Amino acid sequence: MTDSPDLVLRDGRITTLDAATPDVQALAIKDGLVQAVGTTDDIMRTAVPGTKVIDLGGRRVIPGLNDSHTHLIRGGLNFNMELRWEGVPSVADALRVLKEQAARTPAPQWVRVVGGWSEFQFAERRMPTLDEINQAAPDTPVFILHLYGRALLNRAALNVLGFDKSTPNPPGGVIEKDASGHPTGLLLAKPSALILYSTLARGPRLPVEDQINSTRHYMREMNRLGITSVIDAGGGGQNYPDDYDVIQRLHDAGELTVRIAYNLFAQNAGGELGDYERWISMVKPGAGSSLLRMNGAGENLTWSAADFENFLEPRPDLAPTMESELEPIVELLAANKWPFRIHATYDESIDRFLTVFERVNGKQAFDARLIIDHAETISDRNIDRIKALGGGIAIQHRMAFQGEYFVERYGAEAAQATPPVSTMLAAGLPVGGGTDATRVSSYDPWVALFWLTTGQTLGGLPLYGESNTLDRETALRVWTEGSAWFSGEADVKGTLAPGKYADLVVLSADYMAVPPQEIRRINSVLTIVGGDVVYGEGSFADLSPPIPPASPDWSPVNTVPSPAQRAEVGGETKHARACADGCNSHCGVHGHDHMIAWNNPLPVSDKNAFWGALGCSCFAA
Repeated sequence: MTDSPDLVLRDGRITTLDAATPDVQALAIKDGLVQAVGTTDDIMRTAVPGTKVIDLGGRRVIPGLNDSHTHLIRGGLNFNMELRWEGVPSVADALRVLKEQAARTPAPQWVRVVGGWSEFQFAERRMPTLDEINQAAPDTPVFILHLYGRALLNRAALNVLGFDKSTPNPPGGVIEKDASGHPTGLLLAKPSALILYSTLARGPRLPVEDQINSTRHYMREMNRLGITSVIDAGGGGQNYPDDYDVIQRLHDAGELTVRIAYNLFAQNAGGELGDYERWISMVKPGAGSSLLRMNGAGENLTWSAADFENFLEPRPDLAPTMESELEPIVELLAANKWPFRIHATYDESIDRFLTVFERVNGKQAFDARLIIDHAETISDRNIDRIKALGGGIAIQHRMAFQGEYFVERYGAEAAQATPPVSTMLAAGLPVGGGTDATRVSSYDPWVALFWLTTGQTLGGLPLYGESNTLDRETALRVWTEGSAWFSGEADVKGTLAPGKYADLVVLSADYMAVPPQEIRRINSVLTIVGGDVVYGEGSFADLSPPIPPASPDWSPVNTVPSPAQRAEVGGETKHARACADGCNSHCGVHGHDHMIAWNNPLPVSDKNAFWGALGCSCFAA
């Protein structure tokens, strides 16, 4: 009796990613671990009267998805305040939800649209104009972040911030002003995104109790999308231990529904070495539990090593002092056997980092994970150097949002391997999938899996040929087994093999079989973490744990469908269909066929025709 399973899942199509038994019908769970896999008949023979049995009804099951580079801890503190534009099909729809949210939002709060969208997803193929934003929200401050390059503020936000004719440009940023010298509402990263993030940080914060509620809702959103684990890459303004209090409180209360391994991000320019010396005396990698554990250093090790991912601007050269500032930090981490990760967009940056790492490794051999984050333009030579150091690369779907800009600046040929995922895998390098959410890319892993398997941007631009796109199983493995390496948990995560965590997802549609465009509409109908149901919908809704409404009560989370709340309406997915996949309906505002926009080439080479005054007239009108 003591060996009988606690839970059995039967009659499914289970992709285990375990070579011994790759496809099975049923799975038994005991004490939070996978106990056995096999046919429904075989697994049901192990059940006893006290065993809970869930009939999967033939649905596809996969190992829980694991985002190897995201910012859940910071994102959770703000999630309930943010309006999401993921999947919104037109500028008209985006402005409508903005107007509705502005009417709900009380003073002194702002409406924030922070990441997850691209103007190329809109039928109009343009950004909203500042005039449109001001018309939609004349009185409530609005902050809209667009990729790593710009933010759009309405007049109410400019007034609250005190931006006027006398406000100077900060280093690396531009406050655009009109002919009379008044701010227009456009902030530009030139190339530093500090102007964008520092302005966002001036908005009101939620009280701690609302931050706790917000983080719970963000984790529920992750669970809806099939995410059971993440690696949190820290972030600017995310100080340890103070800004980890909310996530620690949730852990201690038994309310974490996502496994989190977190990195510590150096905060103080010029004092980064001191940050790590202090943290090494406070905590060790692996400290914590299977649900919340410390993972090492990064993604920022020293500010002088930070290159920029803004493809609207030329590639910046790192400071000549970078090596002398980075090396003692890496020496300290190596001596204390701390894993570390470092942000690196460009091969030129990676080349310089690796020279430092090789020098340190020659004196103190690395005995922990070395991780390069992003690596969009990495060369074959530097892939080999990372392999020789025993390192891995964490990739994200940032090109799905910025591919058009990269092509405009560097050309279509250069974009064909950004990043060269197939080459990394062929070299035998650990590769983990991720999003880099929430401030730019969407936290939706299905957008990333769509990008990996089709090579397309959100706007439908093909970036890669077959040589740099992945088959669906390989892409899934990158997002599960691959990501597990980056937190040192490959022995317990990533496949549904006996003895590993019972972290798994029952899908709304068969990822292995649906047409390519439908991959990004998939969500979870049942998510299990450590043998416990953390989310259910549809026929599994009665298994879903309750969660209080989002607070405060004006939160967009209570009203606006999120990427993971894709309610079926008339056979279509609300707020989630891309016009590029065959939409022939007419827009109620403009009265046009959406495909008119999608069938015309992008006029990105003519900035005046495309952007005008930050947005062309809607040519679909």
